[in-house]
Amino acid sequence: MSVTTDIPATYMGPRKVFARLLNMGAREDRLLIFLISGCVLTFIAQMPKLAREAYLTGQELNILLGGSLLALVFIAPLLLYVLALLAHWVARAAGGKADAYCARLALFWAFLASSPLMLLNGLVAGFIGPGSALNLVGVLWCAVFVWFWVSGMIQGYWARS
Repeated sequence: MSVTTDIPATYMGPRKVFARLLNMGAREDRLLIFLISGCVLTFIAQMPKLAREAYLTGQELNILLGGSLLALVFIAPLLLYVLALLAHWVARAAGGKADAYCARLALFWAFLASSPLMLLNGLVAGFIGPGSALNLVGVLWCAVFVWFWVSGMIQGYWARS
């Protein structure tokens, strides 16, 4: 299935979608596309908030966008690779049987699959601003991201044969 159908399906059953992704075979190019797509969507989600900040404070929007682009598209992928390695080590220490590819797939897919809520969070930050609505959407995004990530780790390390 395509990513555009897998993302909504993940909200219905993350372990089922993750199992299907694992059964497609280990392909690092697919992981890199998941990761970079998630990072680019995160950058896009930050644009309304940064535009609001630039308008309210008088800062230059291009400077804010450039810093966000550097952080989210060039530095964040490196940090996410390190986080996936740490998750792999924790899973192996807890008795998991999979390789590091599984941890990378679980993290990167959770990041990409939760991107619709991340985009909503950016819209709320840009159009409504700080407040309870932004906090609610942020908590919802974090909860869904952790749900997808933990479900993928369980499916990959302990549930598959």
